[in-house]
Amino acid sequence: MSAVAAVLKRELRSYFLTPVAYVFIVIFLFAANWFAFGFGGLYERGQADLHPFFTFHPWLFLFLVPALSMRLWAEERKSGSVELLLTLPLEPWQAVVGKFLAAWAFIALAVALTFPIWITVNYLGAPDNGAIFAAYIGSILTAGGFLAVGTCVSATTKNQVIAFVIAVLICVILLFAGFPPVLDAFSAWLPPALVDGIASLSFLTHFQAISKGVIDLRDLVYFGLLIGACLYANTLVLGLKQAD
Repeated sequence: MSAVAAVLKRELRSYFLTPVAYVFIVIFLFAANWFAFGFGGLYERGQADLHPFFTFHPWLFLFLVPALSMRLWAEERKSGSVELLLTLPLEPWQAVVGKFLAAWAFIALAVALTFPIWITVNYLGAPDNGAIFAAYIGSILTAGGFLAVGTCVSATTKNQVIAFVIAVLICVILLFAGFPPVLDAFSAWLPPALVDGIASLSFLTHFQAISKGVIDLRDLVYFGLLIGACLYANTLVLGLKQAD
């Protein structure tokens, strides 16, 4: 685990040595608040909750997280530094996990920096803070799902733009699988059991369940399996590239 921690520290430090970290955080904070107040009508609703704020998080992650993850391995492969990294005394899976955890911790920090809006809602009313805390957990887990997909895709190519486009396309499928209009279209010609199965594959379904204030084991298992499968695939891809 010391090797994982070393990679994590190296990667996390690298974010703040370039404008990438600051640009990402500013864009996320601005967009999250703009959507919450401009489209969600956070104040106009007259309710002390953050539902309009969290509703837009998956849609923001759909583009912002692949934009962050596209460089994780694609840039390493393009510059040739991936060979140097993999010659260090660490296993490929340790490098994969370390880089993923660093990016995930960075995204979690960006999400945590929205705390002033939580304080504001408590000042104006008496919200269900347990539900808000659960929504934060759901938001971070959803970001982790997007990140795992993007990281895996990034390992397959040296081109960051290609990594971004493919990651967004995969995440669109995983997101829209739980979108009500899509489910309504499927329910017109598929049995309910299959429709429920399609919905269970979606980020949106599990995020919405957690954001209601209920952290169900099934939702945690979903994100855990998704992240684990993507990181395992990422490790296999690196192994194949290393063997070439």
